Amino acid sequence: MSAQEANRIADEKNLDLVKINPGGNPPVCKIMDYGKFKFDAAKREKDARKNQKVTDLKEIWLSMTIDTHDLETKAKQCLKFLKNGDKVKVSIRMRGRQQAHAALGVQVMNDFYDIVKDVCIFDKKPMTEGRNILMILAPKK
Repeated sequence: MSAQEANRIADEKNLDLVKINPGGNPPVCKIMDYGKFKFDAAKREKDARKNQKVTDLKEIWLSMTIDTHDLETKAKQCLKFLKNGDKVKVSIRMRGRQQAHAALGVQVMNDFYDIVKDVCIFDKKPMTEGRNILMILAPKK
């Protein structure tokens, strides 16, 4: 129908004529209450932002000479972070002669992962990067 006729119908119903697809051939229009439409769109956007989960990256530091009980304590803290939905970055800083034995640090990382593997997956496997050994764990879906 013509734009004038559609505008007349919208005025009779005390509503607005809104162009949905102005670039189409012919342009697509809809008769609606534009104020209510904008309010509903803002409300949907607000609800979407509220339901969105922001994942943080928490960090846990280990050492190459960590004892078993200390490792379990750190793993318990890691489990708390993972159950909260956050990713966990586990790192070891090698000092002095420890750099010559990086394989021991990777073994500590693997032992740590064996404790927490029920609730997480590798986002990044243990890798030596300079003086640091890093791995990133993500919670299982």
